Amino acid sequence: MKTLKLFSLAVIVLITLASCGTTKKVVKAKQSTTSKNNVYEMIPQKITTLYNDKDLQNWQLTDPFESYEPGMSVEKAYNTILKDLPAKDIIVAVVDAGMDINHEDLKDIIWTNEDEIPNNGIDDDKNGYVDDIHGWNFLGSKDGKMATGEQLELTRIVKKYRNQWKDKKISDIPVKDTLMFKDYQRAEKELASKLEAIKPLEQRLVGLKAMAEGMFKTLKDFLKTDKLSEKAVVAIKSDDNAVNQAKAMYLRGLTPDYVKGFEHYVDGQIKYNLNLDFNGRIQGDNPDDFNDRDYGNPNVIPPNEDELHATHVGGIIAAIRNNGKGGNGVADHVRLMSVRAVPDGDEYDKDIALAFRYAVDNGAKVINTSFGKYYSPHKDWVWDAIKYAEDHDVLIVNGVGNEGKNMDNFGDDVSYPNDGDKPGVQLFDNFLNVGAVGPNYGANMVAPFSNYGKTTVDVFAPGMKIYATVPFNKYKHLQGTSMSSPDVAGIAALIRSRFPNLTASEVKHIIMDSGLAPQILVIQPKEDDDKSDPKLVQFSSLSVSGKIANAYNALIMAKEMSEKKFKN
Repeated sequence: MKTLKLFSLAVIVLITLASCGTTKKVVKAKQSTTSKNNVYEMIPQKITTLYNDKDLQNWQLTDPFESYEPGMSVEKAYNTILKDLPAKDIIVAVVDAGMDINHEDLKDIIWTNEDEIPNNGIDDDKNGYVDDIHGWNFLGSKDGKMATGEQLELTRIVKKYRNQWKDKKISDIPVKDTLMFKDYQRAEKELASKLEAIKPLEQRLVGLKAMAEGMFKTLKDFLKTDKLSEKAVVAIKSDDNAVNQAKAMYLRGLTPDYVKGFEHYVDGQIKYNLNLDFNGRIQGDNPDDFNDRDYGNPNVIPPNEDELHATHVGGIIAAIRNNGKGGNGVADHVRLMSVRAVPDGDEYDKDIALAFRYAVDNGAKVINTSFGKYYSPHKDWVWDAIKYAEDHDVLIVNGVGNEGKNMDNFGDDVSYPNDGDKPGVQLFDNFLNVGAVGPNYGANMVAPFSNYGKTTVDVFAPGMKIYATVPFNKYKHLQGTSMSSPDVAGIAALIRSRFPNLTASEVKHIIMDSGLAPQILVIQPKEDDDKSDPKLVQFSSLSVSGKIANAYNALIMAKEMSEKKFKN
């Protein structure tokens, strides 16, 4: 799952996201008068507009009644309820891209398979995976090669069925194939639309790079440096209009990293995501045969710095706390298991189903899934794997997607993986769907890219401007429901490490029930091609719980439930 929406309207979207503000006045914090633990009931509101990345480091961990940001009260939980609670390490699996397991802020908390002897070419623990010391790479071949770029699922569907079904009508198709035929027809239209949409982005990229090159030169010349930093740009004081304009654009997000990301997106769409002639499947297996499982390798490390997604997710969950490096993770007492199954493109259902089963079989109690797509030819394999996780008491925490879609509008807008194919009807009770909010209260609190749904999205959590680890001992702010999901996975890990008698289902509902419920109107997210005026809705209408996850509340509720279970 991309960490941002598609780059259509590139700079406009960029500037809009960077300039979120609020119009609400401060409301006095109110706490429960019925609970002896003073669980928060309301959420404060305050005008806040934060531009400086430094000000946003760890904002997701703050307490709303102290920071006036919609944080998750994580630090409050550590300073109070967690101080005297015993804990044991639990395994959290990150099913994602490759993770930098040697990162300075992660290397001491990476899961190690103690039953496997490293690099001896033998499956010592008989789990079906040779030398899987820190996880497994389902995007690799047995000879050590690493797959990176991939087609979108819709591209694969068109490639597979075009020669067979082009110009056919549904009446020409056997009944057993009609659902796949409908997906094929939809994929053909969508592929054509995406190919048409990418053309102006190619031209826009040329103009953006030219503008940015001049802007960066202006700043570098003024600062007398070859490398720009936010700290240096923020400190600029000048009477030169060109310098001030360049400074403003930089602080609104037009940075070298943004330009690089935009270029990576456009090139990836053209070269492999939408390219019918591309074949990224180097594993040597048949992706349509679930029993063909002898593939992959134990190398879970990303092949380059662009493959940063899983490292960032892992850092959000559990980066070592208070060590003076980067940001703090949500959870301590965690061992991160890396399962590489998500390429730069759409994942294969087979890889995801096997990745879930691998994580479960090797002891994970929480699985984070910050990815998704809108076509799933073998969704039954993934559902079977989710049920397998449920049967083994494993909680799956899922980012709901970054397209501004209403997930209640089933049909063509179903995002996979999911826990059901009808609104409000869940096949499993161990699957927690998470939307994203940003650091500012008021109308712009909900991330403009976040998917939502009153019957399909369970809870919201911080997912904008989240600072965490990226490969090679670096750190970055990224955003997306890919970031809000690991925030909640971290809360789940805190609960499961302290209260092991609580089930995955109980942890899911604790997180939903204990969240904070802002009684405010917010701008409802919308898709890029939706040109309608912004719509104000109650925040409570965008998810099942109507709440933002809160670690402090969740731990209080978990403690009470755990104690009751012991007494009974």
